[in-house]
Amino acid sequence: MNSATAPEAMQPSSDLEAGNTVSNKRRVLAWAAWDWGSAAFNAVMTTFVFTVYLTSRAFGSEDQASAVLGGALAIAGAAIALLAPVTGQRSDTGGRRKLWLGVNTALVALLTALCFFVFPRPEFLLLGVSLIALANIFFEFAGVNYNAMLAQISTPGNIGKVSGFGWGMGYLGGIVALLIVLQLFVQPRFEWFGASTQDSLNIRLVAVFSALWFIIFALPVMFAVPELPRPQRSARLGIIASYGLLVRRIKAIYRTSPHTIFFLLASAIFRDGLAAVFTFGGIIAAGTFGFELSQVIFFAIFGNIVAAAGAILGGFLDDRVGPKTVILGSLVGLLVAGTAILVLGNGSYVFFGTDWAGSTTFWVFGLFLCLFVGPAQSSSRAYLARLAPQGESGELFGLYATTGRAVSFLAPTLFTICIAVATPLVAEGEAQRWGILGIMVVLLAGLLVLLPVKPPSEARIAVVPAS
Repeated sequence: MNSATAPEAMQPSSDLEAGNTVSNKRRVLAWAAWDWGSAAFNAVMTTFVFTVYLTSRAFGSEDQASAVLGGALAIAGAAIALLAPVTGQRSDTGGRRKLWLGVNTALVALLTALCFFVFPRPEFLLLGVSLIALANIFFEFAGVNYNAMLAQISTPGNIGKVSGFGWGMGYLGGIVALLIVLQLFVQPRFEWFGASTQDSLNIRLVAVFSALWFIIFALPVMFAVPELPRPQRSARLGIIASYGLLVRRIKAIYRTSPHTIFFLLASAIFRDGLAAVFTFGGIIAAGTFGFELSQVIFFAIFGNIVAAAGAILGGFLDDRVGPKTVILGSLVGLLVAGTAILVLGNGSYVFFGTDWAGSTTFWVFGLFLCLFVGPAQSSSRAYLARLAPQGESGELFGLYATTGRAVSFLAPTLFTICIAVATPLVAEGEAQRWGILGIMVVLLAGLLVLLPVKPPSEARIAVVPAS
């Protein structure tokens, strides 16, 4: 912080420094349980099961259904980018962080459960994509308050470990939820009414299961973690005034701690690359390396286990060497593993007298990619939690969500461009592999922007009064 900063800015720079010296294990477990439960929405509803159902032939043309879903999610992304910082700010200033976490979580669960009424007919497509898009909006709002709560349940000495534990619980929760869905609904091992495929009852019941899974595991945090204290003399602001305060605070951040802005930019870039690793990983496994669907599912399960282990291990390292070092190391590891997949491809090679087929290459280096994704995500959250001024974590994590949404087109665009450029230059079936280069470019760009960014201890943010 600049020495010229006004006296009122010389408050504890973070909730971590506001007297929180002992981490309560019960609160940490309750907080991480929310991450475990939220995986049902992420893994089941938006990634592997329900969106696949929405884009199936049951709803008409697969291309048209995909375009409608994509358009709805794009609108949802714009709404999140515009509203997330202010919703986080208002929960901070109103002392209602836990309340709004609960409200937004309940709305996600309700919208998810309503997906039960999306019957497999074209006239229900708009209902389905609308419910998923709205649920995405409220899920992001809930995530802003959830991430901001990290500073309430951790200490300066264990925030990295706690953040990594939360990410790990999310990965593992997704695996367990997916396995239950596969065994009970998608490929049931025994006959029961939920296994019926008439009117896609089994898939529609997956939505009910996901809603219940989320709400059950979200309940502990509502009882174990206390509400955020309402700041003294905090002003009650209208929506317009809230945006005015947001602008003033962004200016103050840039003036007193420009490295915070640089970190938000860098993290937005490399987080888009991290998301692309999972988004396109299965596509590359099937298209380039010839994996069958069952092999893709097995890889996804092992990949999530490795990612969970990486997140937990990265959390321990975060508390010892700092979040920036962990993020940089993870990005380097991702670049090395991605480059190996790109260069080696689906050919056969001999290493130390052992024949390696292309599938072996993908299993080994693909799992290395998963290993480094978790620590980068976890330490990015821990970096920001360390940096947030006392009582302003929600607003800062709202900006974190906004910047992420603002550049979320980068990796998919470069992935597509690299394939298009490679198509006339390589043999048939080889172009898709070059899409990896687009993802690597995004990760490298994020790494380069992060290099000059100062660690949290050297990038203090001034506190701007709400009045």
